[in-house]
Amino acid sequence: MRGLSLRDWPEVARIYAEGIATGNATFETEVPSWEAWNAGHLAEHRFVADSNGEVVGWIAVAPVSSRCCYAGVAEVSAYVGTNARGRGIGAALLERLIDSTEQAGIWTLETGVFPENEPSLALLKRFGFRE
Repeated sequence: MRGLSLRDWPEVARIYAEGIATGNATFETEVPSWEAWNAGHLAEHRFVADSNGEVVGWIAVAPVSSRCCYAGVAEVSAYVGTNARGRGIGAALLERLIDSTEQAGIWTLETGVFPENEPSLALLKRFGFRE
């Protein structure tokens, strides 16, 4: 597990595209450019999981608002590659992100999940997320 950087973007974008293709991970229809994605996500709270030098999953947070009263609230995005699902990678990424955001004073993490995405719902519930 390590911080996500520009050098990881090709693999991160590939995994993001796999998620888009499932039809139950996001309303997005295209992977954004690195510039757009980078501008929207907090640099200190983005991580990749790798296996034998290959990125197999990623997680990041974006601020939900520019208003000061929402400074401690962030939206989670997490994706695990098709061939790496069911191996605990999502849990490891989420645990790392929660540690990072708690240390930084972020007090609420939120995310939107399609009801068909049962593995993600189960994972989030395990970590205390509520519907």
